[in-house]
Amino acid sequence: MQTVHKMYRVEKSKIGFLKFIFEAYDNLAVLTTLDAKDGLVRLAIAPGCSPEAVAVMEDLKKDIMINEV
Repeated sequence: MQTVHKMYRVEKSKIGFLKFIFEAYDNLAVLTTLDAKDGLVRLAIAPGCSPEAVAVMEDLKKDIMINEV
């Protein structure tokens, strides 16, 4: 199994919040900001944790603009 990378465009004002959320889920995923100006982030998802990480992002879409790139 390998780390899965997914890219998202998010509200730039919420990047810090999203990073905090994923830090709270130990070893689930790491959020990296690729372009803060455009709200482009990459999620490096731990092997075997893709369904859980995607579920977190889907749940956050209720309150934050998140689009997979």
